[in-house]
Amino acid sequence: MYFYAYFVYNISMKVQNASPLKAIHGILRQQHGVLLTSDLARLGIPRSYLALLENRGEIERIARGRYAAPDALVDEMAAFQARYQAAVFSHETALYLHDLTDRSPLYYSVTLPSGYNATGLKAGGAKVYFVNRALFHVGMGSLPSPHGNDLRVFGLERTICDLVRSRNQLDIQFVGEALRRYFSRKDKNLVLLFQYATRFRIEKIVRQYIEVLL
Repeated sequence: MYFYAYFVYNISMKVQNASPLKAIHGILRQQHGVLLTSDLARLGIPRSYLALLENRGEIERIARGRYAAPDALVDEMAAFQARYQAAVFSHETALYLHDLTDRSPLYYSVTLPSGYNATGLKAGGAKVYFVNRALFHVGMGSLPSPHGNDLRVFGLERTICDLVRSRNQLDIQFVGEALRRYFSRKDKNLVLLFQYATRFRIEKIVRQYIEVLL
């Protein structure tokens, strides 16, 4: 106990104005109050700084390898995108954000341009979809997270196209429910849906769904 107290005190005296602490506070700001041990590894910062900041009361451990500022209202979705800035919420997660399903996502579904190295995302439990780079930005937009922070997420019609394109990888009841909700919405844009469907070469399939559900 005495050694630990001396260790923290000694480190504190050396790094009060050092750049590692500034870097850590920068991460906390960027990631909406969330800090991962992997963030420190990526920047080459020793984990001893976690003990220092815990001792100061500036962070607290909320899960294995995950810390948060005590006064932070942790927004996991915003923190996720702050860490993986190329990822755009799509498919199951986008359906949830667009209120096309009541199922809370058990994992985050994201889309990346083809060729992107998604090893870290997959290792973290995300479900990753890839799309041709020429089509990646089609229908990209933003929506607020449940905590009110802006998230990068594909728009309503692009999400429906993604759903149709990936329908064989998803629960058929899940797909049916989302499509019924979309076609019953007053803010649907069928012209835009057909434009996107044409670009993704699924216009015939989309037309079939419209004939059945409208």
